[in-house]
Order: sequence, then structure tokens, then C-alpha cells
Amino acid sequence: MTVGLLGGTFDPPHVGHVALAERAVEALGLERLIVVVVGEAPHKPVETPAETRYRLVEAAFSGIPGVELSRFELDRPGPSYTVDTARWAEERFGDAVFVVGADEFADFPRWREPEAILEHMRLAVATRPGIGRERLDAVRATLAHPERVTDFELDPVPVSSREIRARVARGEPIDGLVPPAVERLIAAERLYRA
Repeated sequence: MTVGLLGGTFDPPHVGHVALAERAVEALGLERLIVVVVGEAPHKPVETPAETRYRLVEAAFSGIPGVELSRFELDRPGPSYTVDTARWAEERFGDAVFVVGADEFADFPRWREPEAILEHMRLAVATRPGIGRERLDAVRATLAHPERVTDFELDPVPVSSREIRARVARGEPIDGLVPPAVERLIAAERLYRA
């Protein structure tokens, strides 16, 4: 069984995340894609509580075939490091692939124990315009096992969680930027208000 993982803070999840998940399932032939919500982000402050972000992710990915959620990083203490999730995924699923965007992969050498991550699972990098192939090849060249990294193309979806939070804070609409169920939950919970 081919299992993929997609991790993130998802603050909030948006249509770009959904497009990435759907494209990864298709391009990589995944039977399951496990969405892992970061509990405590080690590198950036996240104001929205983890349980709230988990509910947003439930709303965003509900009904997408092959996609399911994991509470692994929420239910363990301390910061969420990909290397810990990689060890868990290998133990639980065997050979798994971690789906990342090209911009995230460009920073991969600065992640905690990047070589150990690749020992426990493969990486699949979603490439898109804006991140040069040379930059990705340069990162790949630093790795002891570059054959553990593959890539697939993703049409660009020009949206970011930061932009959505800013729009909500300014009272601007976010329809079309997030799935409708996420938009309803943001409104109901009065999230991201100034």
C-alpha cells in the first residue's frame, strides 16, 4: 500500500492545500494520504489553538477520497519535528512518502535531521513556477540519498494562509480561497479577527 503524509500548521487550510492533496494522490498513486496537523510548531509561533486548526482541517478535507487525518503530532508532547513523524510513519505504514511544496524543500537541509527523515520515508516535492529547478537540484545535491526524493508538478494556486488571516482581520471576503466549510467555521469561531 502506498501511503503519503501531508503535514502543516494549516492556519487555516486553504484551496491550495486541498489541490496539493488531490494532486499528490493522483500523481503518486497513493492509496491513502494522511494529513498530519502540527501540534506545537518548532520554528514559528502559531496563535490558533491546535484543536481549532484540527477542526479546520477536518472541514477542509472532509469527503476527499483517500484522505484521512492523524492526531499523531497533536497528541504527543513537545514540538512537532518531521523526523519524529517519519519514524512513526515508517513504524505504522512501512514505506511512506512525505509530500512537501518546493519552497519547503528548498529549506530541507535546515530541518532537524534531514538525512534521518530520508532514512525513514521518501519525499515527494510538488514543483511549481517561482522556485527554480537549479535551487531544488542544489538541495538534492547536498543529500546522501537524493534518490529518496522525487517530484511532481502542481499547477500554482496563488493563496497563502497568511493572506487569508490578513483578509479576515481586514473584514475582506475569503470565498474561493478556502473550502466553504472552512469559511463557515472561521466565521462561526470568529477566527483571525483584528
